Amino acid sequence: MKLYETVASPELDSPVLIVAMDGWIDAGLAASATASHMMDSGDLVTVATFDTDALLDHRARRPIMHLADGITTGLTWPHIELRAGADADGADVLYLVGSEPDHHWGAFARAVVDLAMDFGTRMVVDLGAYPAPVAHTRPIRVVATATTPELAELVGFMPGHIDVPAGIGAVIERRCADVGLPAVGLWAQVPHYAAAIPAPAATLAHLGMLERVAQLRFATGGLAIDAASAIEHINTLVAGNPEHEAMVTDLERRAAMLDDTSFMLDGDELVAELEEFLRDEGE
Repeated sequence: MKLYETVASPELDSPVLIVAMDGWIDAGLAASATASHMMDSGDLVTVATFDTDALLDHRARRPIMHLADGITTGLTWPHIELRAGADADGADVLYLVGSEPDHHWGAFARAVVDLAMDFGTRMVVDLGAYPAPVAHTRPIRVVATATTPELAELVGFMPGHIDVPAGIGAVIERRCADVGLPAVGLWAQVPHYAAAIPAPAATLAHLGMLERVAQLRFATGGLAIDAASAIEHINTLVAGNPEHEAMVTDLERRAAMLDDTSFMLDGDELVAELEEFLRDEGE
């Protein structure tokens, strides 16, 4: 089964593939905001389009019908695409964007990794963000899921054994491991009580870690100002509510007890926050 059609074959020099698909855990819309920020930084070329009739359940992701005075003028269908662009220094980047598939995950992951290898991809990076028991007053941390101990150490990781539901990024990551292509998931920890509020600080954290791990650099523009405004907004929401103030104080106290390089959050707590987030999202 061929799941994609090649649209263009640009000459790329050791690109990094960024996986940023809709439909899975994205607290604060941080991962989608990071991908949008990166793709807005330059011109993009559509490299391949995937067969959404085979991959998606259109009852779950219905096309949008456009009407003008009662006349149907067209339909906008959900899409899955591979696009090519560049960072601020001209380094080549591939972006896998669109709706997370409903079907044929194994075949889809194989197709994505085959395409990546055809373009000489040097690394695959999956973007994500999840609700965590952390305070909004502390810097956003990013933790890894990775194919090698070296990548996990470079980013930082949750120690111990944790079993959580997986998205398509995890399947692509495992396929990368099978073929020896380095892959890492960058997961921003967004305060669980603010997971429904846009988190520009998490986008800044993603971009900083992308530079560290993949040597990709993107201008941050007004993200720092947006992040400060978001923190002030949350401060306003928390202020005057003794229960919320006590919760933030407790999270700050717990964070202060941790070493700067430690990511020792309670695994059961994280799983509970993820389960609640998924219930709220209707997954």
